[in-house]
Amino acid sequence: MNIVENQLTTIFSRSWWILLLRGIIAILFGILLWFQPEISLVAMLLLFGTFALMDGILGIWTAVIGRKIHEHWWVLLLWGFIGVGVGVLTFVVPGVTALALLFYIAIWAVATGTLQIVAAIRLRKEMTGEWLLILGGLASLVFGILLMAQPAAGALALLWLIGAYAIIFGILLVSLAFKTRTFSKQPTHNT
Repeated sequence: MNIVENQLTTIFSRSWWILLLRGIIAILFGILLWFQPEISLVAMLLLFGTFALMDGILGIWTAVIGRKIHEHWWVLLLWGFIGVGVGVLTFVVPGVTALALLFYIAIWAVATGTLQIVAAIRLRKEMTGEWLLILGGLASLVFGILLMAQPAAGALALLWLIGAYAIIFGILLVSLAFKTRTFSKQPTHNT
């Protein structure tokens, strides 16, 4: 096993419950959006800000836990800081226009997706289920690109799209959490 992949595997196996918590939060966020479509754009903005902030904090926590065992822990830290930054920005400027909101969300989704795919590629030979992290990253990328391509989409359509994305992303994170929980128990193979 490559030292880098071994270190990443250790980080994910030790903090599998953080992935689980992030997935559950994403699923609850998506369900809330589906069952409350009449919420205003400002309320949706604040709800998204809370989601991005919590996801970012948990991402930073994962990075900090793994900082001593992985030299590339900063990638996870960057992922978390992006989430915190977008979350804080939504609270500081709640009167932002719908177009700016779309681009905040789109940039966050693209950045998150890219970093997840990079992490999955680094782990592809060392873990089973890395495809779940890749799928989560691809879902984030597609979501972000769609928002950038269609910024004039209606608020209700946006709510449904964000809700669907959050539920799919959350399910993938929950699945990955249960797979990563067993990383340290599985024998590693040099390939």
